[in-house]
Amino acid sequence: MSERIYLGLGSNSGDSRQILKAAIHDLGTRLVETKPSSLWFSAPRYVVDQPPFYNLVVEAKGSLSPEELLDFTSSIETKFGRDRTKERSKGPRSLDIDILLIGNRIVDSPRLVIPHPGMEERKFVLLPLVELNRDLQNPRTGRAYLASLADLGPQGIYLDSPGDYDRLRF
Repeated sequence: MSERIYLGLGSNSGDSRQILKAAIHDLGTRLVETKPSSLWFSAPRYVVDQPPFYNLVVEAKGSLSPEELLDFTSSIETKFGRDRTKERSKGPRSLDIDILLIGNRIVDSPRLVIPHPGMEERKFVLLPLVELNRDLQNPRTGRAYLASLADLGPQGIYLDSPGDYDRLRF
Protein backbone atom coordinates (compact mmCIF):
# COMPACT_ATOMS: atom_id res chain seq x y z
CA MET A 1 0.00 0.00 0.00
CA SER A 2 1.37 3.38 -1.00
CA GLU A 3 1.39 6.04 1.71
CA ARG A 4 2.07 9.77 1.73
CA ILE A 5 5.55 10.41 3.15
CA TYR A 6 7.15 13.63 4.38
CA LEU A 7 10.93 13.87 4.68
CA GLY A 8 12.96 16.76 6.09
CA LEU A 9 16.25 17.44 4.30
CA GLY A 10 19.05 19.68 5.51
CA SER A 11 22.64 20.49 4.59
CA ASN A 12 25.28 22.94 5.78
CA SER A 13 28.51 21.36 4.54
CA GLY A 14 29.71 21.26 0.95
CA ASP A 15 27.63 22.58 -1.94
CA SER A 16 24.35 22.34 -0.04
CA ARG A 17 22.07 23.42 -2.87
CA GLN A 18 23.53 20.82 -5.24
CA ILE A 19 23.51 18.12 -2.56
CA LEU A 20 19.82 18.76 -1.84
CA LYS A 21 18.97 18.77 -5.54
CA ALA A 22 20.75 15.44 -6.05
CA ALA A 23 19.18 13.95 -2.91
CA ILE A 24 15.69 14.83 -4.20
CA HIS A 25 16.57 13.07 -7.44
CA ASP A 26 17.80 10.00 -5.55
CA LEU A 27 14.63 9.88 -3.44
CA GLY A 28 12.71 9.62 -6.71
CA THR A 29 14.40 6.31 -7.50
CA ARG A 30 12.27 4.50 -4.88
CA LEU A 31 9.49 6.99 -4.14
CA VAL A 32 6.93 8.47 -6.52
CA GLU A 33 5.25 11.85 -6.86
CA THR A 34 8.18 13.55 -5.11
CA LYS A 35 7.43 17.20 -4.52
CA PRO A 36 9.93 19.49 -2.76
CA SER A 37 8.97 22.54 -0.76
CA SER A 38 10.70 25.84 -1.25
CA LEU A 39 14.28 26.02 -0.08
CA TRP A 40 14.76 27.66 3.32
CA PHE A 41 17.91 29.13 4.84
CA SER A 42 18.18 28.83 8.61
CA ALA A 43 20.43 29.66 11.50
CA PRO A 44 21.78 26.55 13.24
CA ARG A 45 19.93 25.37 16.33
CA TYR A 46 21.32 23.50 19.33
CA VAL A 47 24.98 23.76 18.19
CA VAL A 48 25.38 27.33 16.99
CA ASP A 49 29.11 27.39 16.10
CA GLN A 50 28.56 26.05 12.59
CA PRO A 51 27.41 27.37 9.21
CA PRO A 52 23.74 28.07 8.51
CA PHE A 53 21.61 25.30 7.00
CA TYR A 54 19.63 24.92 3.85
CA ASN A 55 16.39 23.03 4.57
CA LEU A 56 13.38 21.75 2.70
CA VAL A 57 10.70 19.11 3.02
CA VAL A 58 9.88 16.54 0.36
CA GLU A 59 6.41 15.07 0.02
CA ALA A 60 6.25 11.74 -1.79
CA LYS A 61 4.41 8.45 -2.00
CA GLY A 62 5.90 5.06 -1.33
CA SER A 63 5.24 1.57 -0.11
CA LEU A 64 8.48 0.98 1.79
CA SER A 65 8.17 -0.10 5.41
CA PRO A 66 9.41 2.47 7.94
CA GLU A 67 12.63 0.45 8.43
CA GLU A 68 13.17 0.12 4.67
CA LEU A 69 12.61 3.85 4.27
CA LEU A 70 15.14 4.55 7.02
CA ASP A 71 17.72 2.29 5.35
CA PHE A 72 17.04 3.96 1.98
CA THR A 73 17.38 7.53 3.30
CA SER A 74 20.49 6.57 5.30
CA SER A 75 22.08 5.19 2.13
CA ILE A 76 21.48 8.53 0.40
CA GLU A 77 23.05 10.39 3.33
CA THR A 78 26.08 8.11 3.13
CA LYS A 79 26.37 8.66 -0.62
CA PHE A 80 26.80 12.38 0.07
CA GLY A 81 29.48 11.88 2.70
CA ARG A 82 27.53 11.59 5.92
CA ASP A 83 29.31 9.49 8.53
CA ARG A 84 27.45 9.65 11.84
CA THR A 85 30.34 7.90 13.63
CA LYS A 86 32.70 10.81 12.84
CA GLU A 87 30.45 13.83 13.24
CA ARG A 88 29.48 15.93 16.21
CA SER A 89 25.87 15.41 17.27
CA LYS A 90 23.70 18.17 15.74
CA GLY A 91 26.86 19.57 14.14
CA PRO A 92 27.73 20.25 10.49
CA ARG A 93 26.62 17.68 7.95
CA SER A 94 26.58 17.29 4.22
CA LEU A 95 23.09 15.80 4.24
CA ASP A 96 20.51 14.97 6.86
CA ILE A 97 17.26 13.24 5.92
CA ASP A 98 14.66 12.91 8.67
CA ILE A 99 11.54 10.82 8.25
CA LEU A 100 8.87 13.18 9.51
CA LEU A 101 5.64 11.37 8.68
CA ILE A 102 4.47 8.20 6.95
CA GLY A 103 0.73 8.53 6.46
CA ASN A 104 -0.87 8.51 9.89
CA ARG A 105 1.50 5.88 11.25
CA ILE A 106 2.89 5.99 14.73
CA VAL A 107 6.22 4.17 15.03
CA ASP A 108 8.21 3.64 18.21
CA SER A 109 11.16 1.37 17.53
CA PRO A 110 14.76 1.43 18.74
CA ARG A 111 15.84 2.88 15.38
CA LEU A 112 12.94 5.14 14.47
CA VAL A 113 10.22 7.31 15.99
CA ILE A 114 7.42 8.65 13.80
CA PRO A 115 6.17 11.30 13.80
CA HIS A 116 9.65 12.76 14.16
CA PRO A 117 9.89 13.79 17.82
CA GLY A 118 11.57 17.18 17.33
CA MET A 119 9.60 18.56 14.44
CA GLU A 120 7.08 20.64 16.39
CA GLU A 121 9.83 22.78 17.91
CA ARG A 122 11.61 23.44 14.61
CA LYS A 123 10.47 26.13 12.23
CA PHE A 124 12.95 24.86 9.65
CA VAL A 125 10.75 21.74 9.48
CA LEU A 126 7.30 23.21 10.04
CA LEU A 127 7.50 26.10 7.55
CA PRO A 128 8.27 23.89 4.53
CA LEU A 129 5.95 21.14 5.84
CA VAL A 130 2.87 23.37 6.04
CA GLU A 131 3.87 24.98 2.74
CA LEU A 132 3.28 21.54 1.17
CA ASN A 133 0.17 20.66 3.18
CA ARG A 134 -1.48 23.14 5.55
CA ASP A 135 -3.91 20.51 6.83
CA LEU A 136 -1.41 18.04 8.30
CA GLN A 137 -1.92 16.99 11.90
CA ASN A 138 0.23 15.14 14.38
CA PRO A 139 -1.06 11.54 14.32
CA ARG A 140 -0.30 11.14 18.04
CA THR A 141 -2.16 14.21 19.26
CA GLY A 142 -4.39 15.37 16.40
CA ARG A 143 -2.92 18.86 16.74
CA ALA A 144 -2.45 20.75 13.48
CA TYR A 145 1.16 21.46 12.58
CA LEU A 146 0.04 24.93 11.51
CA ALA A 147 -0.99 25.57 15.14
CA SER A 148 2.39 24.32 16.37
CA LEU A 149 4.09 26.68 13.93
CA ALA A 150 2.01 29.61 15.18
CA ASP A 151 3.22 28.93 18.75
CA LEU A 152 6.92 29.30 17.86
CA GLY A 153 8.85 32.53 18.10
CA PRO A 154 11.49 33.70 15.63
CA GLN A 155 14.21 31.15 14.87
CA GLY A 156 16.13 32.77 12.01
CA ILE A 157 14.45 30.96 9.11
CA TYR A 158 14.20 32.65 5.70
CA LEU A 159 13.15 31.66 2.23
CA ASP A 160 16.23 31.28 0.07
CA SER A 161 16.41 33.57 -2.92
CA PRO A 162 13.66 32.54 -5.37
CA GLY A 163 16.12 32.97 -8.25
CA ASP A 164 18.52 30.52 -6.66
CA TYR A 165 15.80 28.04 -5.82
CA ASP A 166 14.49 27.99 -9.36
CA ARG A 167 17.78 26.32 -10.29
CA LEU A 168 16.94 23.44 -7.93
CA ARG A 169 13.90 22.50 -9.99
CA PHE A 170 14.33 19.76 -12.57
